[in-house]
Amino acid sequence: MRSYRLAEFGAPLETVDLETPTPEGKQVLLRVKASGVCHSDIHIWEGSYDLGGGRKMQMRGIPLPLTMGHETVGEVVAVGPEAEGVKVGETRLVFPWIGCGHCSICAAGDEHLCNRPKALGVTCDGGYADHILVSDPKYLLDITGIAPDVAAPYACSGLTTYSALKKFSDFLSTDPILILGAGGLGLMALTLLKAMNAKGAVVVDIDPAKREAAVAAGAIAAIDPTAPDAVKQIMAAAGGGVRGALDLVGNTATTSLGFDALGKGGKLVIVGLFGGQANWSLPMFPIKAATVQGSFVGSLVELHELIDLVKAGKVPAVPLIHRPLKDVAATLEDLRLGRIVGRAVLTP
Repeated sequence: MRSYRLAEFGAPLETVDLETPTPEGKQVLLRVKASGVCHSDIHIWEGSYDLGGGRKMQMRGIPLPLTMGHETVGEVVAVGPEAEGVKVGETRLVFPWIGCGHCSICAAGDEHLCNRPKALGVTCDGGYADHILVSDPKYLLDITGIAPDVAAPYACSGLTTYSALKKFSDFLSTDPILILGAGGLGLMALTLLKAMNAKGAVVVDIDPAKREAAVAAGAIAAIDPTAPDAVKQIMAAAGGGVRGALDLVGNTATTSLGFDALGKGGKLVIVGLFGGQANWSLPMFPIKAATVQGSFVGSLVELHELIDLVKAGKVPAVPLIHRPLKDVAATLEDLRLGRIVGRAVLTP
């Protein structure tokens, strides 16, 4: 079994050949058919998050060496003696956000928020390899009718944006929202808005090519956030202060712009982990009656909901960039430097 492993934060990935594991108990072994490349892998690779003011939050609970990759589709090649509901030869999408399985958070169905996570590609080995071991068949989703490369990004990019968009459900169908960032997550969000019968979205991004991609994906307007009148442009396109702003970047500039564009009673949902500090005037919270909420990936139930929408043909495919699995390090670097428009997927 060949894996591309992170042995030291900030160092190049190592190519390692290990013995292919044999599944035990409820475990399932899959041969990887597609593995999406996510921006959060860059933070794991670097080993820290930027907290602003020159401060860094070092990664905790990340065992090294680690095989990253949490957007994985694979073919079942072996099952443990207690595994039920899955057969050798089936192709499945892997839900990677696995919790401890014993705490009250996991019992409530929110394993992705567990304080003792066993997340594949984050705290346990993931999909940047030719095989992946999954602890239980319940984390494997049937994707019949969906190509593996199309399905893989839904495990994080799709799930993350779907869960975040649901936090605007009270007004999603009546008012356009603001989306900050037109990278892979932003384009995914635009495709999901159509499936969720949403009013639409105004998108901002500093990259002209990504703004063009957003318009092609159905954005009401695509605006340069560095323009002096960016807030006025957003409000003009949205018909006033927005009720919902989805920040898929998560830096000082985007959170400030998102908050400034909110109308009264508006909600800013922050997904991105780019880093920095917020710079808000505190009196504006009560004056605007504003809500600021973080959103971290999504639940297993939500991933099933999303895959059902995809199977029903309601979700247009996002632009994909295909790379061979062996080029994972170069692909991560391209993503870090903003060279990828859409979503990168690795295949064997």
